[in-house]
Amino acid sequence: MRPLMLHGHERAITQIKYNREGDLLFSCAKDHSPNVYYSLNGERLGNFIGHAGAVWCIDVNWDSTRVISGAGDNTCRVWDLERGVNINTINTATAVRTCMYSFSGRMFMYSTDKAMGRFCEIHIVDTADRRQMEGQDSAMAIPVNQSKVTSALWWHYDDGILSAHEDGTLATWDVKSGMQLNQ
Repeated sequence: MRPLMLHGHERAITQIKYNREGDLLFSCAKDHSPNVYYSLNGERLGNFIGHAGAVWCIDVNWDSTRVISGAGDNTCRVWDLERGVNINTINTATAVRTCMYSFSGRMFMYSTDKAMGRFCEIHIVDTADRRQMEGQDSAMAIPVNQSKVTSALWWHYDDGILSAHEDGTLATWDVKSGMQLNQ
C-alpha cells in the first residue's frame, strides 16, 4: 500500500474514519466541512456543507448510507452519504465532541462538552424515532459528572459505551439504564 496525500482541509484534521468495506475514507477538521475520499487513490468525492464551527467527530453507519458529524457550532448532523445532503440537525447546548453509530446502525451516540456551566452529557438516539432524529428528544441523556468525554466507543454490541475522559480516566456505561458500570 502506498501513501496518499489527501487535499481538502484548510485547518488541522480532528478525526478520520474508514467505512466497513475500507473503500471510503472520511475526514473532519477544524474547518467547517467534513470530506469523503476514495481510499484506493485519494480522490475526493465531496464534502458535507452545513457546519459553522470546527468539526470534531465523524462516523459512517454499517451499510455506508448515513454519516454523522459533530461540531463546535453546537450541532450533531446526520447526512445522506450518496447525495451529500444534511438530513437532520440536532441542536445541543454545547459543542459536540464525539459521535458514533452503534454496530446495528439503529442507534447513534454523541457527547457534548462540559462548558458554559453545563455538565458533559452522552446522548443516545434511536434512528427509527422521528422525534429523536429531529432533536426534539433523545432515547437517553447520560450526565457525566467527571471531566469531559474526549473519545467514546460502542462496546458489547449495542448494550454499552466506553468513554475516555480529559483527565485520562475510562468509564463504561450501560445504555439501557444510563448507569456507569465502572471507571
